[in-house]
Amino acid sequence: MTVSRRIWRNGRIATCDGTGRQLIDGAIVTRGDRIEWIGEARDLPEALGARDCAQFDLQGRWVTPGLIDCHTHLIFAANRASEWRELLDGVTYEEIAKRGGGILSTVKATRAASEEELFEQAAVRLQGSLREGVTTIEIKSGYGLTLADERKMLRVARELGRIYPVTVRTTFLAAHALPPEFSGRADVYIDTIAQEWLPALHAEGLVDAVDVFCERIAFTPAQAERLLIAARNLDLPIRMHAEQLSNLGASQLGARYGALSCDHLEHTNEEDARAMAQAGTVAVLLPIAFLHLGETRSPPVALFRRCGVPMAVASDCNPGSAPSSSLQLAAALATRLFRLTPAETLAGLTRHAAKACGARDRGVLQPGAYADFVVWDVQTPEEIPYWIGRNAAVAVVRSGELTMGSSARGA
Repeated sequence: MTVSRRIWRNGRIATCDGTGRQLIDGAIVTRGDRIEWIGEARDLPEALGARDCAQFDLQGRWVTPGLIDCHTHLIFAANRASEWRELLDGVTYEEIAKRGGGILSTVKATRAASEEELFEQAAVRLQGSLREGVTTIEIKSGYGLTLADERKMLRVARELGRIYPVTVRTTFLAAHALPPEFSGRADVYIDTIAQEWLPALHAEGLVDAVDVFCERIAFTPAQAERLLIAARNLDLPIRMHAEQLSNLGASQLGARYGALSCDHLEHTNEEDARAMAQAGTVAVLLPIAFLHLGETRSPPVALFRRCGVPMAVASDCNPGSAPSSSLQLAAALATRLFRLTPAETLAGLTRHAAKACGARDRGVLQPGAYADFVVWDVQTPEEIPYWIGRNAAVAVVRSGELTMGSSARGA
């Protein structure tokens, strides 16, 4: 079987490979779903520029790797607008959760929804992400909190990846909240998901990583560690919801177990950051949640810079604290609220986001990487987080195939 080769010419290309490399009159040669060659058009090897290759004109537009939304709770039923009104009145997220609202209110609705209903609702949110240039997305479970309902959510995530032109990374987050039927028995619940549910769902091919919400309203570090050990025994990568509302040492725990990422991190201290840097753990920043909850303590971006912790940016799409699937909005807020530079933000949407969700060979434009890229109607890459509410993505290529837009015309 012959693998198709395509040439994408006349692009200004930000490779996002960590070198700051930009191509002014760039060309990309793709072969099947991978990048075979990338460089200035004048350097294109004659053998790769054969006339029988399909040729595409990028029309002098800027090109970046496909965006990666590395932290989402995309699959859920209903919404929590009534709780949002309480947040506006000054009731805290923690107070709402302690009286049985928050995550548990979404659990009730998600359990009642069919797999088909969850797919239809999540598909609408996903389509918005795809239009913004997302080519890889992480999707967590965690609104089922029974084996059957966690399986239902993960099956929907896998189906979304089969139906839509996007790479889906699934994360098992049954340790999201304590379900009512386990009230007062958090240790029993952790043992159940670690010893029974996780092995079963992993055997079914539904789990790419394991996450745990380590917080006063969720699970203790000791409980979280039992789940991390279970994940390690199955050779599954781990992630952590860490230091969002308080500092329990979750990020240091995650670093000890080689976590792909620790996420939120508003209450992170220097010892945490140094541990994350040493482990190569990515700090995932979630500015939409910060904004929606009316938080005032932002993640210590300057500390992460100083310690060398890579930073990613994600939407955190969920019905309670981040009711938006817009990664471009998250990018705009990361620059304004957290003071990331535009270059840091772009790296956080691509290269560092890929590392955070274990998506190897994505998030950069270089030979051997997957041929995922976005064509932008901007004058400089800095405009990607500059615009608020304007989607500047005009074409998307995923695995070497044009999936959206016409601004990469066949020549």
